[in-house]
Amino acid sequence: MADSWILEEMRTVDLKDARLNCRLNEVLTQLSKHSAASIPAACGGHAEMTAAYRLFDNQNATFERILKPHSDATNNRIATQNTVLLAQDTTEIDVTRPSKQVHGAGPLAGPTRRGLFLHVLHAFTPNGTPLGTLHTKQWTRADGKSTKSLSRAQRAATPIEQKESHRWLNTLRKAQDVAHNCSNTRIICLCDSEADIYELLSESCQVDWIIRGCQNRALQRKKGDATTSHIHDSLLAQPVLYSQTINIRGRKIKIACDTRGRRQARQSRQACVEVRSSCVSLRPPYRHDRKLPETTVNVVLVREISPPKNEEPVEWLLLTSMPVGNITQVREIIEFYSVRWMIEIFFRVLKSGCRVEERRFENINRLQSCLAVYMIIAWRTLYVCRLAREYPDKDCEVIFNSAEWKSAWKVVYRNDPPPKPPTLSKMTLMVAQLGGYIKRKDSPPGPQTIWCGLRRIHDFALCWDVFGPDVKSDKKDV
Repeated sequence: MADSWILEEMRTVDLKDARLNCRLNEVLTQLSKHSAASIPAACGGHAEMTAAYRLFDNQNATFERILKPHSDATNNRIATQNTVLLAQDTTEIDVTRPSKQVHGAGPLAGPTRRGLFLHVLHAFTPNGTPLGTLHTKQWTRADGKSTKSLSRAQRAATPIEQKESHRWLNTLRKAQDVAHNCSNTRIICLCDSEADIYELLSESCQVDWIIRGCQNRALQRKKGDATTSHIHDSLLAQPVLYSQTINIRGRKIKIACDTRGRRQARQSRQACVEVRSSCVSLRPPYRHDRKLPETTVNVVLVREISPPKNEEPVEWLLLTSMPVGNITQVREIIEFYSVRWMIEIFFRVLKSGCRVEERRFENINRLQSCLAVYMIIAWRTLYVCRLAREYPDKDCEVIFNSAEWKSAWKVVYRNDPPPKPPTLSKMTLMVAQLGGYIKRKDSPPGPQTIWCGLRRIHDFALCWDVFGPDVKSDKKDV
């Protein structure tokens, strides 16, 4: 029997066969309860395992059809919000195998690694609660195809429609469709520096956007000025709006030969940053096949003052369509962009919590169908983690059933559960404690302890339903 949240989430599922729809709900229920386990272990039996693999092999159970009901439910959740942030980003699904490779997988960043690329448009509230995936694009590269083999002139001569980077522009247009369908919700699209593309900046759209800049773009020349100014110098010439002290998390260098400043190792520290803003007119770059229009964008610069010796200063250059007329508006832009990091956490849950890269399939199409199922599970895991922060005093039964919270209470506190369900905040804390979380005042539970705790909760709830005090005995008095 499928869980109630799955029946609601998959209400509009249509795999062209009612029996296949039911099977998807059952498989989703089984895998969600044991997200890190192998598919045979999660299904719990040979018949159930066979049914799951047959589902992923069915030509009607495509990635798009499996994910569509979740996208429909996401649109419904967006319509209830005043403001929603749509973050888009790309990740690699690495399925490299030591001997026989997955059929249909292509090269990733290097020729020795195999897999596919996944570009996702995911919705979040301003507090970081995930609402779900709205749009995706998956693709594999052909063997021998690499943009590194092309000269800079050859890359510049390639129309954007033929480049992988066109996905950023296409996904922004999908965000406009969301805004059209949810006309009472304010929509802001968030993109990392890979989306710093002039065609995207000059796109006429109905949604606001915030993009982290990575290019020191040239500005339009003023009359009588023979020199060319650039966006970075223009921002540094602006007065400081305000200063703020922030905590910077340390990191290790991933690739030893990478010389880019943003990829270097750094120590955790507190840093004082200055914030500036301006409105600038960008000079359009040359394109061999079209003339790009002039465009004006607002810019916010967040830059560290006096970084430690041999450390790169922390810097955010945020390009946006949102107004920057006062400090309140600038603060809002920075706070909104900070939520973009949640899509990185979503990818981490998908890969580490659901272990999607470790699924053993011979064909990439079957892997994609499985990937769609685990994307729904990853969203649900992160949703449980974040919802308690946004609505801590809500009744926990908005997410958990009675067997789940009662069994968790009995295991954690070693006494009988109360007649009234605990709050969502208290229940989430119990789940995290079962996943290894150590209670601290200044450190709320993260997704890792939540997904570990949820796996245990499902087992406890099953025992509660079978052996708990609410089960009526079938034994007759002798």
